[in-house]
Amino acid sequence: MTTTSSADPSAEVLGEAAGVFGLLASPARLHIMWTLSHGESDVSGLAERVGGALPAVSQHLAKLKLAGLVRSRREGRRVVYLVDDPDVAQMVRWLVARLGGGVKLPGPSGLVRDLGA
Repeated sequence: MTTTSSADPSAEVLGEAAGVFGLLASPARLHIMWTLSHGESDVSGLAERVGGALPAVSQHLAKLKLAGLVRSRREGRRVVYLVDDPDVAQMVRWLVARLGGGVKLPGPSGLVRDLGA
């Protein structure tokens, strides 16, 4: 067993982390976060980029916004979305790059999917 010098996180912190991971468990929301981590966009641009219907992308954005992961601003009649939590965006970029680069995570192939995650 490995010991560390830092204290265990509180139940509240673990709950918040699980909530963020739960939001990002949706491939569509993960794709939206990945896209926004590379620059801001309006909802129609995001829908085109992630291949989703406009209403569905809007709903995903509303959830991400409520969680504080993205924010929006008005530019005339257009609403532009951008990352509001750069640390989460960096984590998303890192994970997608790691998995997209052919780097295998430890364990049997597909194990995470097989566990229902």
